[in-house]
Amino acid sequence: MEKRYGFIHEKIDIKILVLFILDKLSAPVDLNMLSEIMASCDDGISYFDFTDSMSELAETGHIESGDRGYAITEQGRKISKITESGIPYSVRVKAEKSAARASEALRRDSMIKTSHTLKTRGGNIVSLSMSDGVSDIINIEILSAGEDQSLRMEENFRKSAEVMYLKIAQMLTDGIE
Repeated sequence: MEKRYGFIHEKIDIKILVLFILDKLSAPVDLNMLSEIMASCDDGISYFDFTDSMSELAETGHIESGDRGYAITEQGRKISKITESGIPYSVRVKAEKSAARASEALRRDSMIKTSHTLKTRGGNIVSLSMSDGVSDIINIEILSAGEDQSLRMEENFRKSAEVMYLKIAQMLTDGIE
């Protein structure tokens, strides 16, 4: 049997950590991101045990899965509050830091919207917007030549929306040099 490192080995410990992390997140999270957060917290967690624990937590109603990913239920939140002291301190600190970083990424992602629609005469209209959490601070529609270009525009905007906003605002206020 392979030697496993870390503090978290038993399935019950994995479930407690999953609930703890989901309780700290600001929005639902996909399985890959949650898996990365878990891996950053402890070296003893196998992916198989993690996914098995996720299934069991869903079956018991402690977590739920939706279109946007996994989220903790009220029942799961209650259990998390009761059991979080059982998580080793070093793992708990890493989990809180990782969850904070993930929450920031989720918050940013929720404020950036991209889509595209096919025009009847060819090309696509690409819609790009960024919100400050209250209303849009930029909302642009631009013509693209086709699907590939539309997807590239959307991807680049998602990566650098803040920089693009600042450059457009600067060009509009200072003029093009």
